[in-house]
Amino acid sequence: MVGAIVYQLTRNLTIDEIEKSGYDKYFVDHTTGIYPSSAAGDPFTAAYLQSKGDPITDIHENLAAEQKARTTYDNILRFCEDPDVTDAIRFLRAREVVHYQRFGEGLRIITDKLDDKNFYDFNPAFDKCGCEGEKSGKKELKAE
Repeated sequence: MVGAIVYQLTRNLTIDEIEKSGYDKYFVDHTTGIYPSSAAGDPFTAAYLQSKGDPITDIHENLAAEQKARTTYDNILRFCEDPDVTDAIRFLRAREVVHYQRFGEGLRIITDKLDDKNFYDFNPAFDKCGCEGEKSGKKELKAE
């Protein structure tokens, strides 16, 4: 959605406006097409989507992603005064807050269902490393 907003704001720029705004380097490579990248110009990569296959680790990653997105929207709002843009960004920001709350509820459900309660949010039932102990023929890591 942010890419679509950028496109809407830049699609009718004149060459003079493109040069004066510093948008010329982007324009040379992508015209006004949507090309997902960071503010520094780093292209989007699947490395931004982290998954370990452990529900606790993955949900913490999701929680962090929602907070990072919210912070990015807060930073955009600090620089922007266009109501058409700020309204959309405020909507996206509110959505991140709701997602964070839902992921938090999911984390609570996961931790309530753990077979061993402990400080580290680690569930031995999910660990297949074979470190110590026996359960169903497989060794499991025991939390101290």
